[in-house]
Amino acid sequence: MQGGLSAWLVKHGLIHRSLGFDYQGIETLQIKPEDWHSVAVILYVYGYNYLRSQCAYDVAPGGLLASVYHLTRIEYGVDQPEEVCIKVFAPRNNPKIPSVFWVWKSSNFQERESYDMLGIFYDNHPRLKRILMPESWIGWPLRKDYIAPNFYEIQDAH
Repeated sequence: MQGGLSAWLVKHGLIHRSLGFDYQGIETLQIKPEDWHSVAVILYVYGYNYLRSQCAYDVAPGGLLASVYHLTRIEYGVDQPEEVCIKVFAPRNNPKIPSVFWVWKSSNFQERESYDMLGIFYDNHPRLKRILMPESWIGWPLRKDYIAPNFYEIQDAH
């Protein structure tokens, strides 16, 4: 099922994949990493001027990593603003996605957190470094295949 934004993107020749709608009726689109920066600029010009949130998750052990952007179209006098969810999937062995910091400044700490926890590299981010874990930390703690260093499970905890 194709939503209004998806139809508009098709009309203007912008490559994407519709993932349907979430439980609140918000349209969800998949954009390829190589197309994400140009699509982000176009969405900003189209009116999606507010990045509500950016997060990331590990799709499956050994599988893809996903960076998710929730965008809102804030307009004066509009009670129910238009929203869209964008998912950008990246391969685990080389998870690179263009940063949207230069489009939505609020992505700064959010992209840094996604980098810190999952190891997604955001190209052209002005200060991509760890934000939660110490710089000396090895690995990406929220990946499903992550093994904590020096972790010993208590076998007989009664």
